[in-house]
Amino acid sequence: MLDHIFLTVNDFDRSIAFYEQVLPVLGITARLDYDGKDGPPGHPDLKGFGANGRMFLWLRQGVASPGAVHVGLVATSTAMVDTAHDAALAAGASEIHPPGPQLHYDPRYYAAQVRDPDGYSLEFVHKSWQHEGQQP
Repeated sequence: MLDHIFLTVNDFDRSIAFYEQVLPVLGITARLDYDGKDGPPGHPDLKGFGANGRMFLWLRQGVASPGAVHVGLVATSTAMVDTAHDAALAAGASEIHPPGPQLHYDPRYYAAQVRDPDGYSLEFVHKSWQHEGQQP
């Protein structure tokens, strides 16, 4: 199980503004920032996002490497996928693919995919079987 991920971003302010607009749609509303010498050893400047008592998406300043990372974010409904997609586009993302069933995976796999301001691929995913207690 994944515990956390770091994304290195070119511009903290731009990336924080983007994720603050998009992640709450998915229920990711917690924020924690480490600044300067207050951060953990080796990571002095981290900007974190999370939910349910856990911080799991961290931004750090540096040179972005968008081809190295694809992040899939859970949505609890198709409507949540649609809303996250719309929020991301409004916040400056570019579209990779619009919301819809991803039939090449499973007819119950509904997703949308965008590129954040640094070019990272973000996918908003609803897998109905995970919310209905069924197996794929």
